[in-house]
Amino acid sequence: MSHDLIVFGEDYGRHPSSTQHIVRRLAQGRKVVWVNSLGLRRPRLALRDLSRLANKAARLVSRPPAPDVDGQAWTHPFAALVEPRAIPWPGSRLAAGINRALVGRQVAAAMHRCGIDRPVLWTSLPTALPLIGAFGERAVIYYAGDDFAALHGVDHAPVLDMELRLAEKADLILAASAEIGARFDPAKTVHLPHGVDYDLFSTPAAPAPQLPQGKVAGFYGSLNGWIDVEAIARAAKRLPDWTFLLIGRVETDLAALAGLSNVRLHPAVPHAALPAFSQNWTVSLLPFRQTRQIEASNPLKLREYLAAGRPVATTHLFPAVVDTGAPVAAPGPDEGLADAILAAQARETQFRAFARRLQSESWEQRASVVASLIDMF
Repeated sequence: MSHDLIVFGEDYGRHPSSTQHIVRRLAQGRKVVWVNSLGLRRPRLALRDLSRLANKAARLVSRPPAPDVDGQAWTHPFAALVEPRAIPWPGSRLAAGINRALVGRQVAAAMHRCGIDRPVLWTSLPTALPLIGAFGERAVIYYAGDDFAALHGVDHAPVLDMELRLAEKADLILAASAEIGARFDPAKTVHLPHGVDYDLFSTPAAPAPQLPQGKVAGFYGSLNGWIDVEAIARAAKRLPDWTFLLIGRVETDLAALAGLSNVRLHPAVPHAALPAFSQNWTVSLLPFRQTRQIEASNPLKLREYLAAGRPVATTHLFPAVVDTGAPVAAPGPDEGLADAILAAQARETQFRAFARRLQSESWEQRASVVASLIDMF
């Protein structure tokens, strides 16, 4: 029997997270109520926070739903999507009590409308802890996809305390990486590596009109604090006949790239448009700093890059890269990202062969594993 789900995740539609990929597929065989983010830190008087609060307020009253960051229609395949009336204040007992009452009523009303009884509660965020037990759920699943001790934009101490208590209450923990999973009780923890939308990224796509001519080293994703901007700048100077195309929202200081004529910035594009870039540039980049967060990460773009069949270069080998067994190129001693790019380019045939192996690592396969675990309760 397929159990219905209550899912506490990030704001649906902001980016295609692993939770969204999996739960979208689970929704094909069960009713799902998706609850948007309860917040991982107190809002500050900063433009970005104020903008997000304004967007959330607009979604509470808007009909039809607001657009997502890619300009796509904010659609979903769920029985209901709840914009929670919650106080984003991790660690506050008062906020926890208010959120349990307010959000609990919202979700219970959605369950009643959808005819859901005794669901499985899935949360990807420790801040859903106060809601556990509010819905007569048959089981609690914690999807541990991030290292909250190192994640940028999080009130670390209270969120980690909530995660510890959530892990104790959870009946099952799904860990996106072995490094994250090692923090929890092995008796109830399952390592669930990320999957990939294999059909999307492997089906040939015509080059995007914005793709530069010639040799291109490309990256897509948020340009934030874990991007090694200095490594990109050094590589661009070493390889003046290459174009470095960086696609995504700028969230960090890019001063090191100023004046480099072969570095181009491009706004974020819809997820479905990414293969038109990644299948047709010369080398894909994983230009990350060597941090605790990256060491525990399992970037979705890694398997997407590989499914596209193009060579991949990284600033350093971290566990998620090694675990794939892919021929990803990294700098050797006394080398830099430019050397990795040239080494990756020379392995093009190996990458094309490796791409076919990812057919067995699709999101459909990952969702099938999760469905079998959920429906045991």
